[in-house]
Amino acid sequence: MEITLERKTQRDGRPVYQQIADQIREAVAARRLEAGMRLPPIRELAKRLGVNRDTVAVAYEVLARSGLVKSTVGRGTFVTDPPPPALPPPFEPVLSSLTERLLVLERSRPRFGSAVDAVPMHALIPDPSLYPTDAFRKSLNRAILAGGPELFLYGGPQGHPHMREVLAKRLCSSGVQVSPDELVLCHGASQGIGLALRLFAEPGDLIAVEEPTYNNVLATSSALGLQTVPVPMREEGPDLAALERALKRPEVKLLYTIPTFHNPLGTTTSVSHRRALLAVAARCGKPVIEDAYEADLGFDGTPVPPLTAFDDAGIVVHLSSFSKSLFPGVRVGAVAAHGRLVDALTVLKQATDLSDAMPLQAALAEFVESGEYDRHLRRMRRVLRGRRDALLEALDEHLPEGSRWTRPDGGYQVWVELPLGIDTSELLPDAVAAGVLFAPGAQFHHDGRPSNALRLTFAQADEAALRRGVKILGDVIRRRGAGTPRRMNRVHI
Repeated sequence: MEITLERKTQRDGRPVYQQIADQIREAVAARRLEAGMRLPPIRELAKRLGVNRDTVAVAYEVLARSGLVKSTVGRGTFVTDPPPPALPPPFEPVLSSLTERLLVLERSRPRFGSAVDAVPMHALIPDPSLYPTDAFRKSLNRAILAGGPELFLYGGPQGHPHMREVLAKRLCSSGVQVSPDELVLCHGASQGIGLALRLFAEPGDLIAVEEPTYNNVLATSSALGLQTVPVPMREEGPDLAALERALKRPEVKLLYTIPTFHNPLGTTTSVSHRRALLAVAARCGKPVIEDAYEADLGFDGTPVPPLTAFDDAGIVVHLSSFSKSLFPGVRVGAVAAHGRLVDALTVLKQATDLSDAMPLQAALAEFVESGEYDRHLRRMRRVLRGRRDALLEALDEHLPEGSRWTRPDGGYQVWVELPLGIDTSELLPDAVAAGVLFAPGAQFHHDGRPSNALRLTFAQADEAALRRGVKILGDVIRRRGAGTPRRMNRVHI
């Protein structure tokens, strides 16, 4: 091994010990020095190079610290085996800030565990025992037979043409003046919400929502990078003065509202309130997204026309769905709009997923047109009215004095307010352990703050189970010291 030192010129400014270490390192890299070979003793190399022994000792120490050589007292200094190639660091995915926000939101949702035998009053999923599966299977078979292989190709972004014709006819009969070409079909109202929000808002914008509101609109807004401005709900509907203050803000782009069978309240606003709300939105020049996801499930009173039926300014985008009235697996909803909004919705839909499942849409069109859907609705309305009545009677019997609740004319949900001092999120684990499930009010607030309210549904549990579940709930509340049940005339909110 040859080592050449530059003591006088030192063109690169390296000290002598560094020159020695670097040249030994280069010799190892070039395989002139191989693993196991012994380096010259410090005294011998210092004499050969004409340097102080400490200089060579420092060079060897530098090499030892880097793991290139190893010194053993009495044996000398040896070139070590080359270290194995370093493994790449484990992959740590860096998620987008929007995804991280969604994960935080998801972790805040209640966990029900197994709770196999618990009374399910927490979910807005129709009772599978009421699904008209045989009738729908026949409609599906007829649709496939009529449509042939072409039915399994990609469809147009607006959805199956005949399904749009059938749905437009039904919507018109309810007061929604819309043509088949003004409908964009989608995967239930949930996708419709995302499409409608993207029509008017982009990341960083604000949207007005009712407080409380549908929890998944909060998740969708978060996923789109939107912030929510709460508009308090009153007995008659969203507070119109608060709504006007919100919509006057330029950064607030729209209002999302559920005027019929509100989620989570179960309430329905009056015709006069609907007209007043539209007047506020028109004065502020802001669009309104009307979510009518349960519109077909009215079972009491006179149906109130949808918000869009009173829309003279063309500011309402109307959402509808079959997920709650039929079954969620059909995945058919619709967005109704006018003018440029239809073109915008169409391109958004196409950019989102190219096409829906044409066989299901064709089958649903056949199912509706055959009259089976209306027969199914008649049965559902009878069942839901009975379940609603059983639930309200049980609430009156078993909840403590000071509790209040809504009395819905349709849909699946009742909003209950317990006496102050009870946080229903903290109550939930005890209720689950006792055998009843509910949705705590906090998950319907934009900021997730503690709430003394909860949402009970009669979607899945039958009348006997509802009575049993409310009794269990009343017992759990009493164990937490919230009073005793007292049969009385309630003040319904």
